[in-house]
Amino acid sequence: MSTNSNDHGRAYEYAWINTLYRTLAAIRKTRIVSNSSLDANKRAWNMLNTNMQKLFEISAYSAVNAILELEPRMIEDDENELVLELQKDDAGTHGDVRDLVIRRNNIAWEIGLSIKHNHEAVKHSRLSHKLDFGKEWFGIPCSANYWADVNPIFDRLKVEKNIGKKWSELTDKEEAVYIPLLKAFMTEIQRANRTDVLMPQKMIEYLIGTKDYYKIVSHDKKQITMIHTFNMHDTLNKPSKNKASIINVPTVELPTELVAIKFKTGSNTTAEMYLNHGWQLSFRIHNASTKVEPSLKFDIQFIGMPVSILHIECKWKQLNI
Repeated sequence: MSTNSNDHGRAYEYAWINTLYRTLAAIRKTRIVSNSSLDANKRAWNMLNTNMQKLFEISAYSAVNAILELEPRMIEDDENELVLELQKDDAGTHGDVRDLVIRRNNIAWEIGLSIKHNHEAVKHSRLSHKLDFGKEWFGIPCSANYWADVNPIFDRLKVEKNIGKKWSELTDKEEAVYIPLLKAFMTEIQRANRTDVLMPQKMIEYLIGTKDYYKIVSHDKKQITMIHTFNMHDTLNKPSKNKASIINVPTVELPTELVAIKFKTGSNTTAEMYLNHGWQLSFRIHNASTKVEPSLKFDIQFIGMPVSILHIECKWKQLNI
């Protein structure tokens, strides 16, 4: 992710926490936790021009009422405090992809939002000469066979790096790098699946997180804000004492079976994975820099999701703010 995209992502998170605060503080006692993430996001917000700030606020305000409808406990006024807290970046490395956590300390309840600006990418994971993706993704270290397949490729890339070669100068990068790396990756996924029947579930939890949340995505050109419900453990959409949501958020089944993993038809750079219960993913491998290095990046996208994940479209409306 570029510096500009990263700053916009932080600024959009800041727009959301302030939009929620303004809306909720008029209804009940609400507090924003002051921490380093809030400070970093505020700096990114202050770097935006007025027009971009307005656009981000419109995007957040257009979807905030849908979130409040989905979560009646947010607006229930029991005279106790509702807390809004931006999580630190390293939370994602421990399986928690939520950017903003909302909780009430007087009851055992919290929800989270994963907030994205203009992109739907799931992860930007890497394959490299030293990164054990199997251990990191689903707790099964990559086999000796995998390393025997990929080490010669990465050894060549180390040599090319040392002489300062650019990726554009590698005329055989698809045949010599992308294709054999993807083949080794797919073979290792299949090997891990034979080793651990929980591998499909662990894979999805690595990609989407281990805790329930609503994924918020701003699509500026379309002028819509999307809400996707990831309710794997049935913690979302709980009623308050006097109100239940008119929208029912189903529980999402995690996969239990790897159906297939193969090259995308007509592509030398993308693998597609098919799991049961409706989970389908694409893994596009690409170089993440101009100059050659012994590391490549995956752009991982959903190409299919379970029908139990709701997709709520919130069209933008102009505001008098």
